[in-house]
Amino acid sequence: MKKSIFLLSLIFVLALAACSPTPQGPKFEEEKINVYTRDTTSGTRDGFMRGIGFADASANDSVLVAGFITADNNAIMNAMATDKAGIGYVSLSSVNNTIKALKFEGVAATEENVLNNTYKLKRPFVMMRRVDGDYLNDTEYQLTLAFLAYVASNDGADVIANAGATATSRTGTWASQVSNHPVCAQDNSAVTLKFGGSDSVQKIAEALSAAFSPACGNVKTENDHTGSGDAHKRTQGGEKDGVNYKHIGYSSRFFRDAELSGPEATRTQMAWDAIVAIVHKDNPVDGLTAEQLTKIYKGEYTLWGDVITK
Repeated sequence: MKKSIFLLSLIFVLALAACSPTPQGPKFEEEKINVYTRDTTSGTRDGFMRGIGFADASANDSVLVAGFITADNNAIMNAMATDKAGIGYVSLSSVNNTIKALKFEGVAATEENVLNNTYKLKRPFVMMRRVDGDYLNDTEYQLTLAFLAYVASNDGADVIANAGATATSRTGTWASQVSNHPVCAQDNSAVTLKFGGSDSVQKIAEALSAAFSPACGNVKTENDHTGSGDAHKRTQGGEKDGVNYKHIGYSSRFFRDAELSGPEATRTQMAWDAIVAIVHKDNPVDGLTAEQLTKIYKGEYTLWGDVITK
């Protein structure tokens, strides 16, 4: 009898244990926001901070939240795929299904919304070439001019659009213009055009290079992107020769006054790009305002609950 009572008591205790709730971790609202940013030379950072109304932070780390994490474009994407409490920002062309792209002021980041100007968080993609007379030979100079013409053509605009940005120019088909660039009628397979600058533009730059090569004598192309700050340095600035020699440099921000050393004709804007605040896929937040983003990056909002409840 006692044994039966003991067994019944044991079963009862085990049943209660099984029904007891499993200890849970902190609620999402209690999670500290892990803030990721690009470095102060980044065009993405410049466009993002100015776009949310926090221009002081475009090139000044001291005004940011304590403990922020500096990373490049790929590192921010990888971090948001694993850091459930993180927030960062990237170019729209970098967005994929491994992360969640947030709406800005209630508007989704799409090419259509960039074109109709309802999505306001955007920045320019601009280009700078070497000045006239500063090329190894005339063939490289003519190929550089031909490439810029191709980018401005309808064909170039289509490549830009397919890569996730919005072209600013459609001058007509390349077929109707290629005769203006006789260099493209010759075999250019022994020549290499070198591109650098913004890594945010790299995907578009590589797509443009790949499309231009067969359209201009199979010229070889080389893309080596190390940041917007290098666009000027390696085409017109103090690091433009030797191993740093580039024909064209890309920037994902407008060139700064100190970078306007060459003639205006050596610079052009090729596209607009949306900048997108991104979080982990499991983050319940779907969108943020400029004010909320500013408060996160200033450190006035430190917990996700600050965002969700306000």
